[in-house]
Amino acid sequence: MARRCSNPLLYLFNYTTVRYVVTQNKIVGLLYRFFQLIIMCYLIGWVFVTKKGYQVVDDTIESSVVTKVKGIARVNTTFSDLWGPEEYVIPDHGGKFLFVVTNFIETPNQTLTTCPESPSVPFSTCTHDDNCTEGEAVRAGNGIKTGTCRKTDGNETNTCEIYGWCPTEKSSRPEAATMLREAENFTVYIRNFIKFSQFNLSKTNILKEGYPSYIKTCLHDEIHHPYCPVFRLGDIVSKAGYRFEEVAAKGGSIGIVIKWSCDFDMDTSDCHPQYSFMAMGSSTPVTAGYNFRFARYSSDAAGRTHRNLYKVYGFQLNVMVFGTASQFSIIHTIINVASVLTLMAVG
Repeated sequence: MARRCSNPLLYLFNYTTVRYVVTQNKIVGLLYRFFQLIIMCYLIGWVFVTKKGYQVVDDTIESSVVTKVKGIARVNTTFSDLWGPEEYVIPDHGGKFLFVVTNFIETPNQTLTTCPESPSVPFSTCTHDDNCTEGEAVRAGNGIKTGTCRKTDGNETNTCEIYGWCPTEKSSRPEAATMLREAENFTVYIRNFIKFSQFNLSKTNILKEGYPSYIKTCLHDEIHHPYCPVFRLGDIVSKAGYRFEEVAAKGGSIGIVIKWSCDFDMDTSDCHPQYSFMAMGSSTPVTAGYNFRFARYSSDAAGRTHRNLYKVYGFQLNVMVFGTASQFSIIHTIINVASVLTLMAVG
C-alpha cells in the first residue's frame, strides 16, 4: 500500500478491462438483439442509403446567369409597327431578372405644359381656384398644381390644372387588341455557369459538342434535349400553371428554378441541371398582374422635347439557381460508424 501511494503516476499506465456478465434470459436477449437490429437498420438504411452519410456535401454554389430573348412581334405604336427584343425586353442586358412585354398602353406625344389633371386621380377634383393650392404636387398624380380650377376635356368634372407632361396618362385598361400575340413563341436562352469550390469543379448547362449550331436549332426537352438552354415562353408560362392568353394581358411573375444535384462518386459527367417553373406572387394573376411605366423621348424641329409614355404589362422572369455536390469521404464514414457503435454500446 505504501509503495502504491509513493508512485501514484503508475496508475496512468494501467489498463482496465470490462467485466461482462452473461444473462441467460430469453426476453432480455431478444430485446438486446432487437435493439441491435434497429441500430443497424438505422446505420444502413438512414445514415448510408438515405442521407449518404459516407459522403462530404458542398451546398455552397457559385453561379452566374446570362439570358437572351428572341422573337419579333407586330405592334401598333407611334414610333413603330414592329418590335424586336430591343423594344420588349427590359433591361436590355440579360441577367437573372428580366421582363418581357406582352401588352401595353401608350400615351403619345406628351409635352411639358399645363393641362387639367385626370379625374381618375384622387383629390384632383375642384369647384373653384381655392381648392387648388399653387405649387402643391398632386398625390399619385401627374404634375404640380398651378392654382387654377379647369374643366377637363370631354368631361363635365372640374379638376385642378397642373404643370407636367400633358396630355395626362390614359387611365384605360389594357386591351386584347394591343397584346403581343407572337410573344407565346418567343424563345428564352438561359446560360448558367456554376462552380463547387470545395471540389474545384465547374459546370455549365450547355452541351459543348455542336455548340453554337446546336443552340440555334434545339428547344429544351427533359428527355431528348436536357442540355438545351433554349425555352419557349409559352411553355414556361404553362408549366408555371398559367394560361398564356389569360395572363399575357395583365402580366405575371414566374420563377425559373435551376437545380444541380451532383454525385461525383457515380460520374462527374452525370451532373446536369433540372429545371422547374413556378408562379410567384398572387394566386390570381389576372387581377394582380405585373406592370410598370417607361418613356421614349424625341425632339421636334424647334428643339421642343416630346415623349411617348408606355404602361407595359408582361412576364417578370426570375432565374434562381440551387445545387449540392457530394463525394465519398473516409472521415465522414468513420465518424458516422463510430457514432452508431457508441449508440449501440450505450444501449
